[in-house]
Amino acid sequence: MRTKHPPPDWASDQLAATWQSASLLLGYPDARLREQLPIVRAAATRLPSRLGTPLLEVVDHLERNDLQVLQEAYVETFDTRRRCNLFLTYFAHGDTRKRGVALLRFKQTYLRSGVALDAQPDTGAELPDHLCVVLEYAATVDQEQGWRLLLDHRAGLELLRLSLLEQESPWAGAVAAISATFPPLRGDERDAVRALAAEGPPAEEVGLTPYGGPAFDATLAEATVDLPMPRVRGG
Repeated sequence: MRTKHPPPDWASDQLAATWQSASLLLGYPDARLREQLPIVRAAATRLPSRLGTPLLEVVDHLERNDLQVLQEAYVETFDTRRRCNLFLTYFAHGDTRKRGVALLRFKQTYLRSGVALDAQPDTGAELPDHLCVVLEYAATVDQEQGWRLLLDHRAGLELLRLSLLEQESPWAGAVAAISATFPPLRGDERDAVRALAAEGPPAEEVGLTPYGGPAFDATLAEATVDLPMPRVRGG
């Protein structure tokens, strides 16, 4: 049974700008992202401070620092720390077969919205639960379904936010902005976050090769905000 979530408190354009900006900022830092930072800054400046300020902190850091330094820090943060994983189903299922079923839900949700997925395993494309992909979908394709996907995995998102804050990561602001778009945590949600923080994601059991590596095809979406599409490695 699908969890019933409250409607957003923010305007649709504010959600779209926040999610799209965060999606870009959480992507792998490369030359293309550096070129897009002025656009992200302009969008974040127009947002309410609760949403825009943490995004601008990330923009500042990405503008100030050498690209190679940023890339090394990004890999060390998101590729080596289980609690800083950008794959939403990983927090609930780890690399287990249950995660494969959860990934199918993302893929099917995108397909119902008319979004094609690149399922070729040799393209290096991200899985459909990658946070940047989910945010892009929520911002530019189907805000209601994207809202549900994000809130259904809120415990993992909150653990990611807390872990980045604990490490004083420069990317913490992007996840803080995402979290700020959500309603206050309810009792059961707080319990889920506490439990996940105490136990961490499930231990690895099996690989995910059978599930492929589908990713969002941005060419089929009609953008709702004046922001470029995010770029994750292999995208």
